[in-house]
Amino acid sequence: MIFLSADDIIAIHEDVIESNELQGMAKHKSIEAVIARIHNRMAYGMIVDIYELAACYASYIAVGHVFHEANKRTAFASMDICLVLNDIELDFNTTEAGDMMIKTAQKIIDESDLAEWLRKLHRE
Repeated sequence: MIFLSADDIIAIHEDVIESNELQGMAKHKSIEAVIARIHNRMAYGMIVDIYELAACYASYIAVGHVFHEANKRTAFASMDICLVLNDIELDFNTTEAGDMMIKTAQKIIDESDLAEWLRKLHRE
């Protein structure tokens, strides 16, 4: 599996944020902590496939609010890029994907639910 680095996620964020939005990282937040959480789950066998890996990036970025703005967009883009880097290209419905990122950020769904949604999209 190909992983995203902290620098990758920061670059993704810089790509999705608009110039009129508050730039930069939120105080007392760490993108490295997001990465460490994912690597920890991998080390303990808690991520079994690429869908779970991509969903963890999305979930932990969306919930962690490591950036001042554009966390959900960064979460979605990181998830999508993780999938593409691992040879999975999905055709997302913009409204549905937005709703999933909102539900993820609000903790209505978690990374397991998000991974299952990704698997289902891949089968369609």
